Amino acid sequence: MYINGMSNISAQPDDFLTSAEIIDIQGNILSAVVRPYRELIKPMLLRRMSKAVKMGIYTAVKSLSRSGLECPDAILVGTGQGCMQDTEKFMQQIEESKEQLLTPTSFIQSTHNTVSGQIALFLKCNGYNMTYTQNSVSFESCLLDAQMQLELDEDIQNVLIGAVDETSEKFTGFQKLDGQIKAETILNKELFPSSSPGSIISESAAFFSISREKTPRSLANCVGSKIINEIQSSEIEEKVVEFLSEFDLKPEQMDAVVLGNNGDHRFDDYYQILQQGIFNNILQLNYKSLTGENNSISAIGCALAVSVLQHQKIPKKFRANSKSASKFRRILIYNQYLGRNHGFILLERP
Repeated sequence: MYINGMSNISAQPDDFLTSAEIIDIQGNILSAVVRPYRELIKPMLLRRMSKAVKMGIYTAVKSLSRSGLECPDAILVGTGQGCMQDTEKFMQQIEESKEQLLTPTSFIQSTHNTVSGQIALFLKCNGYNMTYTQNSVSFESCLLDAQMQLELDEDIQNVLIGAVDETSEKFTGFQKLDGQIKAETILNKELFPSSSPGSIISESAAFFSISREKTPRSLANCVGSKIINEIQSSEIEEKVVEFLSEFDLKPEQMDAVVLGNNGDHRFDDYYQILQQGIFNNILQLNYKSLTGENNSISAIGCALAVSVLQHQKIPKKFRANSKSASKFRRILIYNQYLGRNHGFILLERP
């Protein structure tokens, strides 16, 4: 599967994957930076859209245009929480109206597949359309489905894949209660030195235009992906070796590894074991101190890897160690959340 175009939205500026600038953010809940949505979406439509839908359509269209396409043959979207803001609006309306008649708008837009449906309507795409809600491996689930569609259906040549998640007032309150969000307010650049439970929660969206065949616009080749629901930290090196061996590769053949450290001392040991073990001599990259954590954030990690393969350089702000590489040909992305849902993605330079 060849990635020919990509676009992303996060708590950082549009060019944060390639710029050296570091944006410091104080707070444990990071909002996505607003993009110029009006450039692509009519104001009448825009005012009815939730934030997740705006981010999804904007990044989807941008990624397609950068690959030279107007409409894909299939659309796959991953989201851990869906359109939580509209879900909360609908629940609040039920309470305020004492369960009387309500306008259906918020309910219609609260379902998890709202983003993929709205993208299809916007692009006038009548092809295969699927939403995956698999917590922190929702994006990896889309990659696996895309691989299956390209293998089984000859009519599918181009696939749009992405992941979107937004924050909401009530849901982030629940995340605070169960320790997913740090109790103390910290500066994002202080995330990794932190030794307390929880992380900083954020919003993000990232979309990729993928084709069956290599094109002059191809940025990276997605060699494969894998999901493992449960792994003990003592097994993580073994599982990484097993994944790479499926492609006749070894850990030392990676030019870089993108890791999802998020400052939660309860579960960062999965990454630390790899950093101090089989990837000790490999360039290691972190990104969540800039973007925060959510169920779709592994798509941003994938975007970082694609950017490195495309530009053959890495801003210092992403480096987690002092290792380097003369060329970037293969990059492994690994992410897990709360010790569960471990996702692996292997990219190569086309």
